[in-house]
Amino acid sequence: MTGLASARHLGLPAALGVLLVLQACTPQPPQTAATATSCPPVPADHAPVAEKPLNLDKVKKQLREYHNSNLYDADLAATLVVAGAYANGRSRNVTKPAVVLDIDETSLSNWPTFVADDFGFFPKAAACNIPSNEACGFNKWIDMAVAPAIPPTLTFFNDLKSKQVPVFFITGRRHSQRAVTIRNLQAAGFEGWARLDTRPDDDTAPSIQAFKTGKRQEIEREGYTIIANIGDQQSDLEGGSAECTFKLPNPFYFIP
Repeated sequence: MTGLASARHLGLPAALGVLLVLQACTPQPPQTAATATSCPPVPADHAPVAEKPLNLDKVKKQLREYHNSNLYDADLAATLVVAGAYANGRSRNVTKPAVVLDIDETSLSNWPTFVADDFGFFPKAAACNIPSNEACGFNKWIDMAVAPAIPPTLTFFNDLKSKQVPVFFITGRRHSQRAVTIRNLQAAGFEGWARLDTRPDDDTAPSIQAFKTGKRQEIEREGYTIIANIGDQQSDLEGGSAECTFKLPNPFYFIP
């Protein structure tokens, strides 16, 4: 869905240390009343908790260590294994099942930009040349369509596709970025999905939640039952219109 990355789609300033603490302390969203007892718990992750007193350099060091130690990859995989087992079982008991995926830090990784920009955010920088001594413009990065797939999500996606369970992408990326996002998804191996919903360029709401909830409601009106909704932000998941939600770890940025 991004300095840091609440600004990536909403233009809001963010403080890295504060966001890390918020990420660590934010509870998982509640499941819907009708399905709470049948939704499996998401495994606890190993995301770091900021040391006190807060120090930006130390927080950034913690984030790099978390990502580079493979704990981040393991946490993603653990949650997606649980989501996959649930979706595979549940899809056999639903007439028209569907799954919703977010894109940024759920399906595609923007980690190269975090490293290049030292966790800063420069959406309108004129270029994105990695490696470089200059800032990587996030919009330019999106235009390049080179964000790599998050491997366990691609495995999850392909397993659903093999079972003919439709997957819908709902993203905070804008309509003007739709074509390059499609190209990036395809290049990363995500092929055969049902639909991609991008956010209108003139949508200036302070939270992305209403947009994403509205798109899930549209899917439901088409007769689908959204058996699983997977994202890295609480705002990807809140608002209902999904039987079960699965929160992937992301201590790198926050999107309201």
